[in-house]
Amino acid sequence: MHLNPSTFFTNRKTAFLLASFCCLLWGSAYPAIKSGYALFSIAAGDIPSKLLFAGYRFLPAGLLLLLIAALTKKNIFSLTPRALAQLTLLGLTQTTLQYLFFYTGLAYATGVKSAILNATGTFFSVLLAHYLYKNDRLSANKLIGCAVGFVGVMVVNFSDSLLTFDFTLLGEGSVVIAAFVFSAASIYGKRISQQMDSVVMAGYQLAIGGVALLLIGWASGGTLSGFTARSAALLIYMVLLSAAAFALWSILLKYNRVSMVTAFNFMIPVFGALLSALFLGETIFEWKNAVALLLVCGGIWIVTKEKNG
Repeated sequence: MHLNPSTFFTNRKTAFLLASFCCLLWGSAYPAIKSGYALFSIAAGDIPSKLLFAGYRFLPAGLLLLLIAALTKKNIFSLTPRALAQLTLLGLTQTTLQYLFFYTGLAYATGVKSAILNATGTFFSVLLAHYLYKNDRLSANKLIGCAVGFVGVMVVNFSDSLLTFDFTLLGEGSVVIAAFVFSAASIYGKRISQQMDSVVMAGYQLAIGGVALLLIGWASGGTLSGFTARSAALLIYMVLLSAAAFALWSILLKYNRVSMVTAFNFMIPVFGALLSALFLGETIFEWKNAVALLLVCGGIWIVTKEKNG
């Protein structure tokens, strides 16, 4: 029996399971990246080496997806000049630019805090989709949800005494910028995916973005040392999580409304905070973290609580 991809990926249970799996993978990236900094001896201020580290993650992930696409009889070489230009722009934004900010921010902010801040991407997606898609307009629920979520983001950036606002452009600011870039690039990717296979698209954008990260890292003096069985295993895991998460997310965006798919992002701060606490020993049970997490997740739940599903 032939399975219709549109029917399969728009099924609520299927979309929920696949989107949740993507969020679990992305949530695990927070402790993985910070562990990678330690294993490869990358100092907090060593941005070139961070970009090199990112390139070693995304280039193999992209090549892996293109290999899988080729093995499943998809033509990965029949690209028009226009399609190649679109994929290059997508790779330079969704991978290169986003992770330039993300890896920088994660070096100066905790994994728990970064996971919560990165959830702003959901609200950016909802707001951008309103202006780009007629079937994805803002509603009262979406506006209220966005407001509640942003209050949560504000809470996590206050000190325990509530007297000072603990927010730096290099740390927390970079994480929020990365979230915005990812949201905008994902919407652009949805448009491109209507004309090409989602796995091929994800493969090219990761590979192109990964090459750019490597070139920038090398050109600016970055180095990567400390290759051991443990660090290599971590890098392999990050390659696999990137390939799986980006491919599945691209497919889900192709067949569903932007706001419906991106709403599942509320799981990323939950997974990211819990896994950062588990593997990095970071504190998740501070009152402001708990309140911020509840507000962010509550905001995204309100955003998705539309009538008739």
